Amino acid sequence: MPAVSKGDGMRGLAVFISDIRNCKSKEAEIKRINKELANIRSKFKGDKALDGYSKKKYVCKLLFIFLLGHDIDFGHMEAVNLLSSNKYTEKQIGYLFISVLVNSNSDLISLINNAIKNDLSSRNPTFMNLALHCIANVGSREMAEAFAAEVPRILVAGDTMDSVKQSAALCLLRLNRTSPDLVPMGEWTTRVVHLLNDQHLGVVTAATSLITTLAQKSPEDFKTSVSLAVARLSRIVSSASTDLQDYTYYFVAAPWLSVKLLRLLQCYPPPEDGAIRGRLTECLETILNKAQEPPKSKKVQHSNAKNAVLFEAISLIIHHDSEPTLLVRACNQLGQFLQHRETNLRYLALESMCTLASSEFSHEAVKTHIETVINALKSERDVSVRQRAVDLLYAMCDRSNAKQIVAEMLSYLETADYSIREEIVLKVAILAEKYAVDYTWYVDTILNLIRFAGDYVSDEVWYRVIQIVINRDEVQGYAAKTVFEALQAPACHENLVKVGGYILGEFGNLIAGDSRSSPLIQFDLLHSKFHLCTVPTRALLLSAYIKFINLFPEVKGTIQVVLRSDSQLRNADVELQQRAVEYLRLSCIASTDILATVLEEMPPFPERESSILAKLKRKKGPGNLHPDLDENRKERSVNGGTADHSTQDTRYEMLAPFPSRFVCKNNGVLYENQLLQIGLKSEFRQNLGEYPSAKIHMHLSVIMIMV
Repeated sequence: MPAVSKGDGMRGLAVFISDIRNCKSKEAEIKRINKELANIRSKFKGDKALDGYSKKKYVCKLLFIFLLGHDIDFGHMEAVNLLSSNKYTEKQIGYLFISVLVNSNSDLISLINNAIKNDLSSRNPTFMNLALHCIANVGSREMAEAFAAEVPRILVAGDTMDSVKQSAALCLLRLNRTSPDLVPMGEWTTRVVHLLNDQHLGVVTAATSLITTLAQKSPEDFKTSVSLAVARLSRIVSSASTDLQDYTYYFVAAPWLSVKLLRLLQCYPPPEDGAIRGRLTECLETILNKAQEPPKSKKVQHSNAKNAVLFEAISLIIHHDSEPTLLVRACNQLGQFLQHRETNLRYLALESMCTLASSEFSHEAVKTHIETVINALKSERDVSVRQRAVDLLYAMCDRSNAKQIVAEMLSYLETADYSIREEIVLKVAILAEKYAVDYTWYVDTILNLIRFAGDYVSDEVWYRVIQIVINRDEVQGYAAKTVFEALQAPACHENLVKVGGYILGEFGNLIAGDSRSSPLIQFDLLHSKFHLCTVPTRALLLSAYIKFINLFPEVKGTIQVVLRSDSQLRNADVELQQRAVEYLRLSCIASTDILATVLEEMPPFPERESSILAKLKRKKGPGNLHPDLDENRKERSVNGGTADHSTQDTRYEMLAPFPSRFVCKNNGVLYENQLLQIGLKSEFRQNLGEYPSAKIHMHLSVIMIMV
């Protein structure tokens, strides 16, 4: 196509650009621009018979001024007038100005649409291309309404030139992205699929982009594209670089088209037809084989093109997840990139292997690279690569290597970047719970998490360890002993104090027989942390103190002194003051039986999905978490049996919304939700009723009362 140049009578534009470049200051540039704007404005207003080339020159100057960052509020009509010119250069500048400066809500859109319709019906390929480019660049809803039916007709017409087909396909792709509801699905959908067989690879490339987007929206309408895509891919992969000389990039045949075809095939499951499936497998094997060949060029462009096709082929292999041989070969190929000097390749290899680890066919092959991944975690300089290494360790973890991976993550956590510490904490907590052989290891792991990265241990993590300890009798004594020892450190993170207060308040009696952890020592240890904690933690500790009065009557007097102190009864915080008053009163007037009933141990928590896993899903997104390989892996849990994933029980929170439902019976549960359980026993005779007992169970942080 002709291009705008000084030979086209644009000398005035060249002089203006030269003047702008020669300006010594910003003020001089603005002065020169204002002078030119005044001159152009006078020309547009004064000379009604301004010829086409002058309009083109002045419109070009306005476009250049706009690109310098200055506002342009005139000249739009002159640009629209250029669209009616029969000269390519004038029409080109008009379309360029409109594409850049005209707003989609402009009043000139109707005039522009009329000019575009005239060019589309002219059958002049040059003018048709300019019009299609303008539609795609503006992409407004008004243009979509005007041309959504016309562009597909041009695309599938038999007499349309190849260059126009390319432009029509990309224009339709743009309209589908901006206004998908206006792009009709009709007869053209079946015909556009056959463009994959077009002899012109430029048309095939543009059509593949369009079909991929449309197939994601309506896969059934474009299902026939699978066989055509496989056939075209096979011809490209098996051809020599000389066969596709015009589309060979640094000895790689049609790399962009190959990537697009592989991406299109990822919109569908593996082909059911055996012949097509076999041909596709051959293509993928050929791509993997070529990756092993010595490079034909030392230039980075060659390796980039070659690796682009390779990684897209691996993505398709992972998507199909049906060929064990290909999956293992893909894993081995990616393993070679883990120590590559190019950072981008290491990143992509780790990312792809994360997905491979979720396949039952390639999981074991991925595990063979564990040492390399751990080394990358320790020595990699790029934080994004280290984060992908963490993701891969999380994905490849199972019962056979859980302790090693958790230990490495904990070791790395001490020096990890602050931006990924919270995510590492969540993943370590999930793995420790899911693959623990015994719960003592799990408790130790969570306490180490709090020690190493307490600021990044969310409430969900320490909620979860409390749930597991309460639900399993065999670990309660060990947890109480371990937490007691951890609290003896001079500096403890507040989350450790929360865990310690809760566990010792519930199960401190299990270690009270040892003189080194007597009830008074336990209380003194907890109370020594009291003044360093925030209000919510102090509230929890006060609840632990009232629990101590029930567990250890011998420390009742000591605790009452604390509750009776002015710092508690006259505390500025209403919550702490109320708890101190109520707990003190309860300890004074309640009998031993009432205290035992009101302050009995927390009942087991209901089993639900892990709140830690739910938080990780929210953080990473549902598509970034790799599901278990099969039902057997789903069942591998902390005790080797049924998976145990419970959400944060809302009993850890203050009383919230009004009850959503009631269950009424004469005897049994009157009301129950995640926060509260009210039991009732009643007797009725005619119009008389008796309520021998009623009991309310609430969380430790909210006092339990007997009615």
